[in-house]
Amino acid sequence: MTDHSTSSAAPIRVRIAPSPTGDPHVGTAYIGLLNYIYAKQRGGQFVLRIEDTDRTRFVATSEQEIFDSLHWLGLQWDEGPDVGGPYGPYRQSERTEIYREHVELLLANGTAYKAFETAEELEAVRQSQMAAKLPSRYNGAHRELTAAQIAAFEAEGRPYVVRLKVPVDGETVFRDELRGNIAFAHKQVDDQVLMKSDGFPTYHLANVVDDHLMRITDVIRAEEWISSTPKHVLLYKAFGWDLPRFWHMPLLRNADKGKISKRKNPVSLIFYRQAGFLPEAVINFLGLMGGGMPAPTEKNDTAEIFDIAGMLERFDFAKISLGGPVFDLVKLKWLNGEYLRKLTPEAFFHQLRHVLFSDDYLRQIAPLVQTRIETLGQFGDLADFFFRDDVTPAAEVFVPKKRTLEETVAFAGEQLAVLEGCDWSLEALETTLKALGTAKEWSVKENFMLLRAIVTGRTTSPPLLESLIVFGKARSLDRVRRFVDGQKKLANGRK
Repeated sequence: MTDHSTSSAAPIRVRIAPSPTGDPHVGTAYIGLLNYIYAKQRGGQFVLRIEDTDRTRFVATSEQEIFDSLHWLGLQWDEGPDVGGPYGPYRQSERTEIYREHVELLLANGTAYKAFETAEELEAVRQSQMAAKLPSRYNGAHRELTAAQIAAFEAEGRPYVVRLKVPVDGETVFRDELRGNIAFAHKQVDDQVLMKSDGFPTYHLANVVDDHLMRITDVIRAEEWISSTPKHVLLYKAFGWDLPRFWHMPLLRNADKGKISKRKNPVSLIFYRQAGFLPEAVINFLGLMGGGMPAPTEKNDTAEIFDIAGMLERFDFAKISLGGPVFDLVKLKWLNGEYLRKLTPEAFFHQLRHVLFSDDYLRQIAPLVQTRIETLGQFGDLADFFFRDDVTPAAEVFVPKKRTLEETVAFAGEQLAVLEGCDWSLEALETTLKALGTAKEWSVKENFMLLRAIVTGRTTSPPLLESLIVFGKARSLDRVRRFVDGQKKLANGRK
């Protein structure tokens, strides 16, 4: 097998590797932008790889949405599933034979092993560890199986996974380009599963094999992967390959400094596109994250406004701050307003028609309203919530009879939780909401009336579920999230 080891003199090659498991995430755009800047500043190549080996969470439409959202932001890649390249295929699901070949190499040189435990056996071990207040990890029961034991398990057709054989003693040390050397004692590193029983690789194996074969010189990713890096370093060493340089970027944070999450902020790039944010403003905002751009001064109060060309000219990776950058939606809205005001009247009109009043959007809304109005002038009276940003209803609108304000807000939080994991189809929405109502003893009328009030601001509207489909999952969730957060703040203010 050809060895494509990297060296300090190798041409710069970086990658992002999103998973098509749902809406494209702002974190993907953030890390993608940093990789793009790093490569283009150094005359290198920017690669897009799709990590689609988790078939249980795979969403068929997600890959194209990733492409569309990144293109919307102005990011272009040199190699990828849609543009090809010399080191393809660029979808992991199309590289399974490559991973199996590499697993065989590890089994042959003794750095990996087969483990045949059943799910029930592993769960029993986990429960005993919890009872003993020990860390939950693989106990190594099949780490030293004899050839005869392995043959017996295979003869009975027992499924197995392949695990990395982490050294028992010592530590793994690697260099992070932002933090210096980082050490992990091997007793802290689990015998990671490399190949699942279904024949698909885990992230860890596929990531290392692909980065090596695609000649990636610099792995620039979020800091949440630091704890996985010793496993990756051990894999590089097991294969006898040179290491890439590792850069672990500070995570985007909510205002409370917690990791950015959909419970606190819209994280879907689709939301920002549908809600009327300009791509120039979003990419500008992401470029402010991390501290790589020069800070504004009193003499230069426009330093926070720049395009990708400005980032390529001025972004300095040596100035990145390890403190988590705050994803401040208020700041993003201000920045978006600055860009909107720069548009010519014709360009502003184009954006309104393209985003808020597109033919496609209006075409979906029209039949929902048509049967409920007597003049065209009434269209806005019934459909205004499709175009408004704030429809916050008064308590008398959203609190059902015989329910208190507190339990209503609590139930709205439950609605948000189930809707986040719900497929956005009429059947799934109806089934999910009705199941929640049954579980919490809320009638269908109370349940749907509350959601209608939150999304539309009123108790009467076009058909609720059909309206949710048209309005879209990203914006619907944002509206419920803002309602719940707003009511919690009001409740705290009343204390």
